Amino acid sequence: MTMGCSVLGFSVALLLVGSVCSSKFDELFQPYWANDHFVYQGEQLKMKLDNYSGAGFSSKRKYMFGKVTTQIKLVEGDSAGTVTAYYMSSEGPKHHEFDFEFLGNITGEPYLVQTNVYVNGVGNREQRLNLWFDPTKDFHSYTILWNQRQVVFIVDDTPIRVHSNLEHKGIPFPKDQPMGVYSSIWNADDWATQGGRVKTDWNHAPFVASYQGFEIDACECPTTVAATENARRCSSGAEKRFWWDEPMMSELSVHQSHQLLWVRANHMVYDYCVDTARFPVTPEECLHHRHH
Repeated sequence: MTMGCSVLGFSVALLLVGSVCSSKFDELFQPYWANDHFVYQGEQLKMKLDNYSGAGFSSKRKYMFGKVTTQIKLVEGDSAGTVTAYYMSSEGPKHHEFDFEFLGNITGEPYLVQTNVYVNGVGNREQRLNLWFDPTKDFHSYTILWNQRQVVFIVDDTPIRVHSNLEHKGIPFPKDQPMGVYSSIWNADDWATQGGRVKTDWNHAPFVASYQGFEIDACECPTTVAATENARRCSSGAEKRFWWDEPMMSELSVHQSHQLLWVRANHMVYDYCVDTARFPVTPEECLHHRHH
């Protein structure tokens, strides 16, 4: 059985082997923190933060390779001190993780989007950028594309970050652990806004993040199956092909590379690769992650 799916602006044939496509929250996700801070309005989900609690949800299943997308409308008005996160993560001390973190700000100042990649439990790969639109006024799509060659962070149809497989350079790449999909909203006013100088104003609570258009198009991993077996199941072979293993998915197209360069030139405000105060020796992957 094949099905047409739009992936990074392309229409490709998807071989539905262990993959999931859905748009309904309760088919894919469940609250895992503060169920009483969820509001359901038709196809929309609203998650709120107040001075009692934040909230969070998680996918019901784990996945290996594919694409996850959610449309999010971020906290309107004064969102200083708040963080809304949307991410994939495995479990354990050597976990892998791909993060979108949306850092709130005072009214009129731009939201910052922080991305991070953890490999074998080690993160410290932050990049920050401001967006080319107001993410509080409407829903926008936030996507993580993951295959054996790259992890791509995408906003609407624009790639904003690529983490490439550099195993041939001796650098570990996350491709051996099933990952869940998560989102949460919480108070992080010790660091989130202007380095923690601006605190959360609880007079403006509740702070509400809204969600719709949930989509997971990925290889589902049974919890009873060993990770190595899941990696084999979720990789293309003679008898099955997954769209994420197609050659066109192994790197950005020329157009997408130009989009990424535009984002980096015009919207990036922090890149760990050039933070010599934190990293006097340039991190190894930064020497090879060049975007020409």
